[in-house]
Amino acid sequence: MRTALLQSSGRPGSVAANLKVLDEAAGRAAAAGAGLLAAPEMFLTGYAIGDDIGRLAEPADGDSADAIAEIATRHGVAIAYGYPERDSGQVFNSAQLISADGTRLANYRKTHLFGCFERDHFTPGEQPVVQAELNGLRVGLMICYDVEFPENVRAHALAGTDLLIVPTAQMHPFQFVAESMIPVRAFENQMYVAYVNRVGQEGEFDFVGLSALAGPDGVARARAGRGEELVFADADPVSLAASREANPYLQDRRPGLYGSLV
Repeated sequence: MRTALLQSSGRPGSVAANLKVLDEAAGRAAAAGAGLLAAPEMFLTGYAIGDDIGRLAEPADGDSADAIAEIATRHGVAIAYGYPERDSGQVFNSAQLISADGTRLANYRKTHLFGCFERDHFTPGEQPVVQAELNGLRVGLMICYDVEFPENVRAHALAGTDLLIVPTAQMHPFQFVAESMIPVRAFENQMYVAYVNRVGQEGEFDFVGLSALAGPDGVARARAGRGEELVFADADPVSLAASREANPYLQDRRPGLYGSLV
């Protein structure tokens, strides 16, 4: 499945402007033959927007979800995006996957909140593995800091995730996560990892870009730079199956030795 990564911070604070950016990117992605467009963490509203997070938060099936479903349908491309989700008086840092026919396939709430900013504005999610079937691949969702916990990604591997989509707001000075950790996560878990980041200065944060789609061989199939960019790479189930046969980490595990980890 050809996958497009939208490295952009959009226009923080303006849902309407960010929907336009997403619409334009979806058109470019579809024209390049992509079956999936992935956008960063909190792309719908912006990340460093303070109390506007609560004001702009929406239900998973809210107006913006409907608008993105229309974009997906019109361009014929599935879309994964980050947004603040409001549910029962709580706000979650969430990511949603909508299919090319406009169906809401999966909604994930960030389980590991990073720093005081996120803990002040969000409630942590409680479901670690969220998946959906898309174009012959089992796709999983995770958000930014979550991928830095190896147990999280291994749980996805054991659940059969083929492509892990990670909307991200990854900032200086932690660029080694994008550069080094993401390819290792893909290799050690024998999956594709699509890590799609914000970029540039936003409030107190300096987002580093460096979005990548890493393959199960630990090689980045696509790597963005430090600016606004739309990059493409393929998640190939045939190559994935061959890599899993050659690198049987999951089969060679000895879970009986790992009890002390939990």
